[in-house]
Amino acid sequence: MKKFVWAGLILLSGLCVLAYFAFELTTPFAAFQQATFVDFPKGTSTREMAAMLRNSGIIRHAWTFEAMRLLRRHARLQAGEYRFTKPASVLEVFDRIARGDIFYYELVVPEGNNMFDIGASAQRLGLFTTADFLGAARNPSLIRDLDPQAPSLEGFLFPDTYRLSRHTTPERLCQIMTAKFRAVWRGLHTDQAVHRTVTLASLVEKEGKIPDERPVIASVFDNRLAIGMKLDCDPTTIYAALLDGSYRGVIYKSDLQSGNPYNTYQHAGLPPGPIANPGAASIAAVLHPADMSYLYFVARADGSGRHSFASSLSAHEANIARYRAAIRLHK
Repeated sequence: MKKFVWAGLILLSGLCVLAYFAFELTTPFAAFQQATFVDFPKGTSTREMAAMLRNSGIIRHAWTFEAMRLLRRHARLQAGEYRFTKPASVLEVFDRIARGDIFYYELVVPEGNNMFDIGASAQRLGLFTTADFLGAARNPSLIRDLDPQAPSLEGFLFPDTYRLSRHTTPERLCQIMTAKFRAVWRGLHTDQAVHRTVTLASLVEKEGKIPDERPVIASVFDNRLAIGMKLDCDPTTIYAALLDGSYRGVIYKSDLQSGNPYNTYQHAGLPPGPIANPGAASIAAVLHPADMSYLYFVARADGSGRHSFASSLSAHEANIARYRAAIRLHK
């Protein structure tokens, strides 16, 4: 009889241990009050991870994480930084690290963004300030070998979606973005001058929102440059105002009269450098412009984003008159 009692006690004890073990592994826990980050360098052992998680208040006991490792011996725990915002069980924490659910910021840089836009986007994410990014982007040393004339990294901060850690510095972001530009440029297999191509592509990017119009706009600029005619490109005027810290959201007469070398209403030829960061399509449009005789273009009033092109001033003025009449009719 005593044997059955002892067996029952042992079984009950075992069940209690298993229940406690299951409780510890599956019950959510958090000893932190705000978002907490834990960064595991490469080579961090399971025991070190467990201690770091316990010390950060992510798990209650380090041994529970090590126990999970014994249960999941074939799982690959991945280094990196993890963000914890709410209570989670040891099982959930272990699964996240095994999945490599690493925390990162996603910085989206659309085609045509300039360095001011990129800095503002990074600041909104909480990465760093716009001013800090501009300080790094104004140093052209990263692309001096490609473009010795570049006044800054503008034009070479390639538009893309970038996944960045909390430790990404403005300088590091510039390295990543210019490396992407280099890869895209190599893929174009061209021997054209980088400075002229990217500068002109930045104008095409800002003026041409419709893909099939970009080679036509590139040809307009080429035709004007060939005869020494000023480009009269509004986006260059805006960029000049941005550089001067005087842009007020719209173009004023004083902006058009600005002596800033980027203002193509006052200076013939290309501006000193790019005014934005063009995508591959705009760069390709400059490398392969349309064979047209157009010298002018004006936006259409239908909201399509398209333009009306003309080879003579009289035809251009007629297009402008139609545009203004359409605007008046709409009002």
